[in-house]
Amino acid sequence: MTHKWGAVIVAAGRGTRMGTAERKQFLHLQDKPVIVHTLERFENMDAIAEIVLVVSQEDVERCEAWVQQYSLSKLKAVVAGGAERQDSVYIGLQSLDCEWVMIHDGVRPLVTSKAVQRCCSAALQSGAAVLAVPVKDTIKQVDESGVIVATPDRSSLWAIQTPQAFRRALLLEAHERALADGFVGTDDAMAVERIGVPVVVAEGEYTNLKITTPEDLPLAEFWLGRELN
Repeated sequence: MTHKWGAVIVAAGRGTRMGTAERKQFLHLQDKPVIVHTLERFENMDAIAEIVLVVSQEDVERCEAWVQQYSLSKLKAVVAGGAERQDSVYIGLQSLDCEWVMIHDGVRPLVTSKAVQRCCSAALQSGAAVLAVPVKDTIKQVDESGVIVATPDRSSLWAIQTPQAFRRALLLEAHERALADGFVGTDDAMAVERIGVPVVVAEGEYTNLKITTPEDLPLAEFWLGRELN
């Protein structure tokens, strides 16, 4: 890709499903913290010109120390996030200068450069794109009583991943309008979709795990070991 990209890596979450005292993004995966693995992925991609890491205020100092320890030369800034993920992304976007940006979860340390290239190429053509994989399981919609009310057609369902890639001006507009309207979405694509801009899907990889629960960490260890070997 000839375009240079900025990346916002979001790692300000306080998820409780991991069940550990340390937050999941700072747990060790093999020999280093999960977030460092993620940052190194983007550090090593030629198309990435600058990176902004968004963390909680209390984590800024230790993350800044890792910038030096792990020679993360593309990491432009470590900034404190907001109350919601959406707020953190918006803060990160304001620290970038690139025309094109991608947003990535800090707890997805196994994303590959080929998958990122597919997402970026799709965004360059359409203005907005997300990585995703077809769902493998039958999905059921369930009501408040636990009763199945619908079975969507699996062929039309995709599990959304990150990175999600956009023209920076478009994503900023979407976030500013969401803020003005009091809208909070679960990913950046939702903010763009709601202002009437189509978002296309680029096929991701099932190994692009989001480390969320205890069983995810050994699985990530396994796939990382496969890569190294």
